[in-house]
Amino acid sequence: MMTETTGSTVMTGSVPVTEKPSRDRTALTKAMRWKIADWLAEERLPEINAELELVCPRQNFYSKYIKRLIDIVMSLLALIVTLPINLVIGIITFFDVGRPIFFTQERTGKNGKPFKIIKFRNMTNEVDEQGELLPPGQRVTKWGRFVRKTSLDELLNFWSVLKGDMSLIGPRPLPPEYLGRYNSRHRMRLSVRPGLECPPHEGINHVWTWQEKLDNDVWYIEHISFVTDCKMLIRLIQFALNRKNASARANVKIGTFMGYDTGGRVINLDEVEQKYVDRAFEEMDVKKGI
Repeated sequence: MMTETTGSTVMTGSVPVTEKPSRDRTALTKAMRWKIADWLAEERLPEINAELELVCPRQNFYSKYIKRLIDIVMSLLALIVTLPINLVIGIITFFDVGRPIFFTQERTGKNGKPFKIIKFRNMTNEVDEQGELLPPGQRVTKWGRFVRKTSLDELLNFWSVLKGDMSLIGPRPLPPEYLGRYNSRHRMRLSVRPGLECPPHEGINHVWTWQEKLDNDVWYIEHISFVTDCKMLIRLIQFALNRKNASARANVKIGTFMGYDTGGRVINLDEVEQKYVDRAFEEMDVKKGI
């Protein structure tokens, strides 16, 4: 009697062939996810890029000089006004997750130059059996969820704006591992300083996808002006107060940006074909000598 424990058995003629079971993508390590993204970029980006239109960032007196001046004045005022709030957040953070109360993250800035942002800690450092950090949604504390929902975790970013690493309005700075995953059009989001937020230039009634975010970033750099930034600042306030978007940020539901499908649409980890997940596990098994 045959008991099925791993995979399924099918008959090819008179010879039984055991099919390998699919592997669970939630067990992928960070290194394995990066490997999958590298495969997708290598296989798909050349063909995708060949079909894309060129992006022409808008250059004018405002974008070259006035925008930076406004950033300096507004960020300095914001840091002064929010100082009492940051002190309170710091104290609560100390009792919530202990020391240190700050942590830094490396992000990609203008022209691909890396820089570090500083934030209050709102997650523990719990790891799984493989020594990998648990997903953010499992490590964030109750206080951390509140801070994220209210966008209070963004207040220290005004320091990055004052330093010149960021701007008030612009594409959000993303982790450096995403750098090799952009198509040629989306990569142009790096032609300007990243911002606190780049709100949707058109109203949406849902939590937006990676495709919408990256396309919106490209739209912004092609339409930078004083009027555009004024409209964006208004939308920034609306966006920060939008409960759906705030909830999505707090629970990290958007997923990991992995690259593109064969049609050029942006995909996250959940949308990657299972064959790439299985391939990553197979390579890991070979390295382990399994």
